[in-house]
Amino acid sequence: MYQTKQSATVAVIIHPYLKGKDGYHGSYHQRARLEEARGLAAAIHLDVRHAESISVTKPRPATYLGQGTVERLADLVKDLNAELVIIDAHISPGQQRNLEKSWNAKVIDRTGLILEIFGERAQTREGQMQVELAHLNYQKSRLVRSWTHLERQRGGFGFLGGPGETQIEIDRRLIGERIAKLKKELETVTRMRELHRKARKKVPYPIVALVGYTNAGKSTLFNKLTQSSVVAMDQLFATLDPTMRQLRLPSGRTTILSDTVGFVSDLPHELVAAFRATLEEVLEADVIVHVRDIAHPETEEQKKDVEDVLLQLGIEISAADANHASSQSVHRPVLEALNKIDLLDDQTSDAIKTKVNRSTDQVALSAVTGEGTNTLLDKLDSELSKHRQALGVRIPLKDGETLAWLYRRGEVLSRRDGEQDAELTVLLDTADVARLEKRGISASLAAECVVPFPPALRRRLPKF
Repeated sequence: MYQTKQSATVAVIIHPYLKGKDGYHGSYHQRARLEEARGLAAAIHLDVRHAESISVTKPRPATYLGQGTVERLADLVKDLNAELVIIDAHISPGQQRNLEKSWNAKVIDRTGLILEIFGERAQTREGQMQVELAHLNYQKSRLVRSWTHLERQRGGFGFLGGPGETQIEIDRRLIGERIAKLKKELETVTRMRELHRKARKKVPYPIVALVGYTNAGKSTLFNKLTQSSVVAMDQLFATLDPTMRQLRLPSGRTTILSDTVGFVSDLPHELVAAFRATLEEVLEADVIVHVRDIAHPETEEQKKDVEDVLLQLGIEISAADANHASSQSVHRPVLEALNKIDLLDDQTSDAIKTKVNRSTDQVALSAVTGEGTNTLLDKLDSELSKHRQALGVRIPLKDGETLAWLYRRGEVLSRRDGEQDAELTVLLDTADVARLEKRGISASLAAECVVPFPPALRRRLPKF
């Protein structure tokens, strides 16, 4: 929208923050927030000539910024020949319109900028529909600044006619109709996703979902673990469409690894609502891997932003959040992958590794070099094994089909063959225990194997 083949659009970024606060819209430091805004602008190839943070005592109803600041920036915008001004905050349609008149340039806020990035990056039909829905919901209240003909009226029906609809009413009605159509189409997509989930449950392979702040390295880690070639760039929102691949764990168990869209601070509500069908894949995950950029100076704030979005989706991710989660929230185990340790100095890296070694739910790794990825797979193996039962079963040796099924669906810990039967100790999911009973095979809890073997030991077990 803002770039031509000849040259990129000249832009100015303004990050307003409330004076006396740690930061506006969260606890981010002003410099880090301004750099993130630069990164968002770079994602759609804008030519940012100037960026600054401005303290605001109290947002002005008309222009958000103070009158003196507006006048000073008007001269700056004119001198730079800037065509676009990005306000790194959420501003009202009236404030947006007044600033455009004062600066004689197009003005967009943080929500508008993120929507533009998503609009450019969405590749699949589903992603494009989700972005369009978010755009329309965002633009509904901003029609008055978008057109110059909205005060016109068309004649009504009948012999005498009448005032009819104003143009703005027509445009709002058309937008409403388009929104209704998109929602209906997305409902079809949601039903298709539900069918896919049901099909996966019949297999069933456990699902591991990667979540995290944008540019934390999720896609790079996804490629490293699954040997895939998903687009991975050092850029905010490099990939939007979710991807799934099979992942083989050290125990030999097959899982499905899901790479989801990255989060960002102040993620627009319109996007959370529009992408809910996609993000609901996280709700179905058996384990969530929270990929964090541990080398980023604001890594703790980024962690909180991701947790906030997950809570909006109804996912309770820790005991500390239980008081804030809704009664419909679901609990999911979370492993923290502290990524990009290769970017840290040796002293900091060693300190993090020492801390992580004492933790059961954290892993220090580098998705680029592969360091620590085996530890992550081991911990995923251990976490998923908690949901399995260790059972003792007796299978006739002539029933090769059931024996093969057990090796394929479970994890055989031991086997002793007799003259006619094979006695096995096997780890099985609850759903597979029921399927085994339907085959006419009775299973009993194997007391000596209630605690699953650690993944490192399982790899050394003999293969049958």
